[in-house]
Amino acid sequence: MRARLLLPILLLPLLFACQENREISSIDPVNWEKRTVSTPLPDSLERGSTYLSVYSQIYGETEHRTHNLTATVSMRNVNRHDTVYLDHAEYYGTTGALIRTYFQRPIYILPLETVEIVIDEIDKAGGTGANFLFDWQIRPGTNAPFFECVMISTSGQQGLSFTTRGVLLKR
Repeated sequence: MRARLLLPILLLPLLFACQENREISSIDPVNWEKRTVSTPLPDSLERGSTYLSVYSQIYGETEHRTHNLTATVSMRNVNRHDTVYLDHAEYYGTTGALIRTYFQRPIYILPLETVEIVIDEIDKAGGTGANFLFDWQIRPGTNAPFFECVMISTSGQQGLSFTTRGVLLKR
């Protein structure tokens, strides 16, 4: 009788110890085709570029130990009445190598709309010094888009979060 009870008790931890293999969703981003601009953009639009630092990992205790982070990149149109157009969203790693480009043709962001890219916690490709470069277009006299990243990590009852903001680049 004891042997019959002992076997299930010993196998129970194995059931909970197995972790499912998760795919990295940041490699399969939002369906950008639904946001693609279908007509040519007017030549009168002003062009700009923004740099955004993103940390998919940070150092802990020493430079040899890192902690993975989930990063939510927010691309915000802060205009009440005008659409913003993004030509490129390029994700670069710590070494400056291009990791991925999120869309091949210009997309739109409606007035006061936010579009997000999530870099999964298990996606370590960016490393400790990852960044995005965004190329965008706006109607003259309107506000540039706002780019921000929120990075988080939790373990048990401990949590860590911080933000970064985009920097407008000179042309």
